[in-house]
Amino acid sequence: MSSSQTSPQQHHELLRISAIYRVAIALVLLGVFYSDIGGGSLGTYLPTLFIYTTSSYALLNVAWLLFLRQKAYQTNSSQVGIILGCDILVFLLLIEASGGLNSGLGYLLLISCSIGAILLDKRLSAFFAAIASLGVIALQLYHFLTESGSSQEIVSAGGLGLLLFVTVSAIQYLSERIRKANIRADKQSRQAAHLQRLAQEIIERMNTGVLVLGPTYKPELINKSARRLLENQIDTAHDYHAELRQKVREWRSHKSQNNALIPAKNGDELHANFSELHHDAGHSTLIFVEDNRKLAEAAQKLKLASLGQLTASIAHEIRNPLAAIKHAAQLLSESPQLKQEDKELTDIICRQSQRINQIVENVMQLSRRRASSAQKHDLKAWLKQFLIDFNTGKTDNIVKLDIKEQALPAYFDSAQLGQVVTNLADNALQHSQVTTGTNHATICAYYNKAHRKTVLEVKDLGAGVPEELLDKIFEPFFTTGQNGSGLGLYIARELCEVNNLSLYHCRSNDDKSCFRIEFARDEDVT
Repeated sequence: MSSSQTSPQQHHELLRISAIYRVAIALVLLGVFYSDIGGGSLGTYLPTLFIYTTSSYALLNVAWLLFLRQKAYQTNSSQVGIILGCDILVFLLLIEASGGLNSGLGYLLLISCSIGAILLDKRLSAFFAAIASLGVIALQLYHFLTESGSSQEIVSAGGLGLLLFVTVSAIQYLSERIRKANIRADKQSRQAAHLQRLAQEIIERMNTGVLVLGPTYKPELINKSARRLLENQIDTAHDYHAELRQKVREWRSHKSQNNALIPAKNGDELHANFSELHHDAGHSTLIFVEDNRKLAEAAQKLKLASLGQLTASIAHEIRNPLAAIKHAAQLLSESPQLKQEDKELTDIICRQSQRINQIVENVMQLSRRRASSAQKHDLKAWLKQFLIDFNTGKTDNIVKLDIKEQALPAYFDSAQLGQVVTNLADNALQHSQVTTGTNHATICAYYNKAHRKTVLEVKDLGAGVPEELLDKIFEPFFTTGQNGSGLGLYIARELCEVNNLSLYHCRSNDDKSCFRIEFARDEDVT
């Protein structure tokens, strides 16, 4: 069979119908012959030949039908060709037994050749059409030569042969068109299925959570990131995140704001963005869920990039004039003719110049700061070494380490965390000095089982941060001291955020003023 033609295996239904048709036509022919419904037009010339041929044909077709059923209607072109050849031979014998084409049996050849045109390739189907045409013409020519037929019957035979070729050609053309259309449809179907699988794979691997809620708030699609962010609180067969459902219900009612913040199970916040999907069954809601902390980190990177440009300008435009002012004030203070009152003014100029220079230095730390290279450390071992380095060269500071004898795994950049803890420890010593007159601070570390996080606390003996100032202490240039730049806590929080750490002020379990650092969980580290 030509590879460009449709395989017979793709025509199981046609094979089944044609096999049943062959059995039925054989039985009908026998019934018409014995009942004389056709007015004696069938089998009148050679009745014995007609009976034997029709009976054999019926038995053959029953066997063919059983064979096809056993093979699940799987066959090949050779078997189809043999059956088609048997059809042509049988119908030629029946035409002969019925006295020629006037019996109307010639049109049965038309049906058989049409079936062959669908199941076989062009050359085989044309070959059998030619065999059928030549057989009909040969029969009529034989009758004409034996003077048992007329020339008119030869013309009828030629017309039937021509009709066979025209019908077979037309069916072949239509079958080819249908085959190509099926190939295109199948190709498009496979392409659509491929794109669907590709889209599903992309959605499943996205870091952004994707969730689709149907008209009845039942999930239609959930990717892996959405399940992780929602802590598996959502399921296609059960109830899901109550807060998210409430936000979606409010959005569908008002359509005023297409995003919302929802709490996560671990205490973090999630940012949800809503969009409407229209379809025949109603309106679904497409929801993109992201970790709000990561969005804040991205915004923070943009902010730091802008701040870096600003600090470069500050360094160029301020530091050089400031150095000149400070140097001039120092030279002026060394003049012997300078009065004591004027000397105090020059001291003020020097101190304030030094303060401005310190502010510039602190701001420049943000622009010069390298990207975080967080690695897994044992926080307990790291803190022991940090305390040794911190207390080196200091005699009046008392910084204690309160830590249990267990490993505390945590991800952080060692140099950047060192800068943060140094800043917090210095602040703790200062506040303890103001309140109690002694430089005392405690660094505590432990594992919080409830939140599954490692925690570091820097505690002092001070009064703590007033409630009304809690929202301001991490703002740049905010300070309550006389000589502070207001950038220490701001820089500390910036360094914590780039390390996936959380820094905030609270009261410790023993009711002391405390700055607490919470480290990221292992599964949150990317």
